Amino acid sequence: MKILLAEDENDIRRLATMSLTRGGDWQVVEAADGEECLALAQRERPDVILLDAMMPKLDGFQTCQRLKASSATKDIPVIFLTASVQEWETQRGLALGAIGYLYKPFDPLQLRQQVLELLARAGRTPSG
Repeated sequence: MKILLAEDENDIRRLATMSLTRGGDWQVVEAADGEECLALAQRERPDVILLDAMMPKLDGFQTCQRLKASSATKDIPVIFLTASVQEWETQRGLALGAIGYLYKPFDPLQLRQQVLELLARAGRTPSG
């Protein structure tokens, strides 16, 4: 499975990438901001996008809105990765088309399973 991870904090991005790839069968493509995420989503066609809500250039909400407005990326599942537990933010992300939320700090040993569970709940089957 190919995952696009959009996260501006290097340490979190590195930890998430290590967590997601530890089984050896998942590939992670990394973006440090919303603009880079949009470009990589077009080029890489990931199976799922993990999207930090608060990023420079374009925040996660703006990025999600643009992903869902593009015919090339509208069907890619988006999962928000955020430190905020504000209900209105969760509802905003879901209204924009995200399939779910994962909250920071996340458990590195559980991150892969949590992604799989959100994909399953959304009726998506990972490709690898």
